[in-house]
Amino acid sequence: MDKKPIRVLLIGNGGREHALAWKLDQSPRVEKIHLIPGNGGTSKKGLHPRWENFSLIKADNHLDVLAYVRDHNVNLVVVGPEAPLVSGIEEVFREAGIRCFGPSKAAAQMEGSKTFAKDFMARHDIPTARYQNFADYELARRHLEEVTYDVVLKATGLAGGKGVVVPSSKDEAQDALSEMMVEKKFGSAGEEVVIEEYLTGQELSFLSFVDGYTVKSLVPAQDHKQVFDGDQGPNTGGMGCYAPTPIADEKLIEEVHRTILQPTVDGMRGERMPFKGLLFTGIMVTADGPRVLEYNVRFGDPETQTLLPLMDCDLLEVLLACTDGYLDTVPVTCKPGLGSVTVVACAPGYPNSYPSGSPITILDADSVDTSTHIFHAGTSITSGQLTTSGGRFIATT
Repeated sequence: MDKKPIRVLLIGNGGREHALAWKLDQSPRVEKIHLIPGNGGTSKKGLHPRWENFSLIKADNHLDVLAYVRDHNVNLVVVGPEAPLVSGIEEVFREAGIRCFGPSKAAAQMEGSKTFAKDFMARHDIPTARYQNFADYELARRHLEEVTYDVVLKATGLAGGKGVVVPSSKDEAQDALSEMMVEKKFGSAGEEVVIEEYLTGQELSFLSFVDGYTVKSLVPAQDHKQVFDGDQGPNTGGMGCYAPTPIADEKLIEEVHRTILQPTVDGMRGERMPFKGLLFTGIMVTADGPRVLEYNVRFGDPETQTLLPLMDCDLLEVLLACTDGYLDTVPVTCKPGLGSVTVVACAPGYPNSYPSGSPITILDADSVDTSTHIFHAGTSITSGQLTTSGGRFIATT
């Protein structure tokens, strides 16, 4: 078996990427971890001598990233955020003969287009909420007037985790529809919308490693998206998470794999867009069984910060098994009897307008318990000072 040293490029600058770097750094085969662009937490060379941030090129400039990979002899690229995957970065590395953990542009449509994903579920009898897709505002407006059940509105494209609205009345639904399709609140992401039935129950996040055939999931997690305590305030990219969850017993996990995850992977392969990477499936556990809320085609945030500390297998070996097609031979295991909770700190005003550049002080790693992990997200180093550079800036697990 090939046991050559691995030089990794991690694309992204969030808490998810900090957690991935932390976990990959534990693999004996990892020789170097490059990050484009990384953040304030991944730039501390004294703490992480094998890590290196590089912020002079943008992740959406695929050819510049490829040149960096070649110049630094990188032999595994791990893509954190969804946008580069949706725009086709995996194909650039595949054609260059360089491993890339992440799905193809075709497969990334499962997150890049919610209308595409809903139609895929319909074609393959994957349980989900009743829905209709609309590209015409007037038709969508009439549908909202006529529909007899509570609804959720979803902008079809990428909106940074903020393109979903759960209205409490028909007037709110109409206002949200107008903001998406007429006022272009989410830009081109709102040119089409999904109007689907509002499901009640408990949400679960399934993060599953996939090699095109085999599906192996981490323990299900539950994240909380509303910005204030007590499930109050607007939705965000995620303010906290915990795992494992009491609702996800072995019977439910088996049902989700049998009725949702495996049919999804088989269906994608059958449509000639095999999925290789991390499939993140949002599930609502209803009185009628589990239903798909959405697909994401990358590690979740903050789920990654919650789940990676529970893994007791080598993350690098799992990623390589996915890219090279032998996941069925590699264990994906979590530490028995342990739990994990993540709480996110955010800037005032988030998820709307918020200040950046505020100085912050974080405890050193040797000042906290060894079971506590501090993952940076929207942070940077400015003139030697750690400052905020995003809405969510710290995730503590």
